[in-house]
Amino acid sequence: MFRLLIPLAVIAAPAFAQDTPEPKGRDLMSEALRLFMRGLLEEMEPAIDDFSALIENLDAYHAPEVLPNGDIIIRRKTPLDPEEPAPEEIEL
Repeated sequence: MFRLLIPLAVIAAPAFAQDTPEPKGRDLMSEALRLFMRGLLEEMEPAIDDFSALIENLDAYHAPEVLPNGDIIIRRKTPLDPEEPAPEEIEL
């Protein structure tokens, strides 16, 4: 009798597994993560645009130079025209 119960239990196990509903916690967590990442991207979009504009302007400068006293100088490849108004100051 015991020999018949083990094969029946093995055969019936997948049938019982199919009847149980899938947990919704994993779906809710993935949806929450997707919404969080979308919100984060929307918040960071202006900063990313500013950063990409900064990267495009890097071609206008030479590599930084370190002076013997420790100062760091970053020179423009083409100097500014003295008659042009100075660019707006950037707050760091």
